Amino acid sequence: MAEAFFNHLAGGRAISCSAGTQPAERGDPHVILVMREVGIDIAAQVPKALTPGMLEQVHRVISMGCGVDGNCLASPVSVEDWGIKDPKGKSLEEIRAVRDMIRVRVLALLEEIEQPGFSRPKD
Repeated sequence: MAEAFFNHLAGGRAISCSAGTQPAERGDPHVILVMREVGIDIAAQVPKALTPGMLEQVHRVISMGCGVDGNCLASPVSVEDWGIKDPKGKSLEEIRAVRDMIRVRVLALLEEIEQPGFSRPKD
């Protein structure tokens, strides 16, 4: 959800890639449904495993707090944990709450990185 919101709301000004330490085989149908409710279709997205190569290409790492303690790869950039609960196995109402919380956090992140003076590491 975070990747989809970020890429949708950033409109090409920045890009996001989502990956996990223990990715599912496919997207959760309930998550797909609640994202469609806000006009974002993630049905074609395939969960990806986090790799060291991915971490070498990023300017920022955001953890959702979904059980990554002890499982996360070492990152060359700092990791910010949003502490958002994993929607797996939750009701549609709970998944919508997670979706809405992620959207708020993504909007704040975009606002932060678009501020004058925000420094990105040099490639």
